[in-house]
Amino acid sequence: MIEAATTAKFSIVKQPLVNTEESIDRVVGRRTHAPEALSTKTSNKAESIAWRKAFGGVRVPRGVYRFKTHEEADQWLWRMIARPRS
Repeated sequence: MIEAATTAKFSIVKQPLVNTEESIDRVVGRRTHAPEALSTKTSNKAESIAWRKAFGGVRVPRGVYRFKTHEEADQWLWRMIARPRS
């Protein structure tokens, strides 16, 4: 009797919610092509180098820092960013 109940449970096949045989006739909006990842025309590397030169590079000292709260970490980060250049 237990075997009949378990086989009956697995023999039920549910119908899919989406009709996979239906073709899509219309598209709403415009299809856009993804930019090429390795293209130099869409690369922002030159722009990022210009920004880094303009602002003097990374102003936060490298390393691992531990803080008790997120607020303390945010205060430290803003102090490091706003400190005068040495």
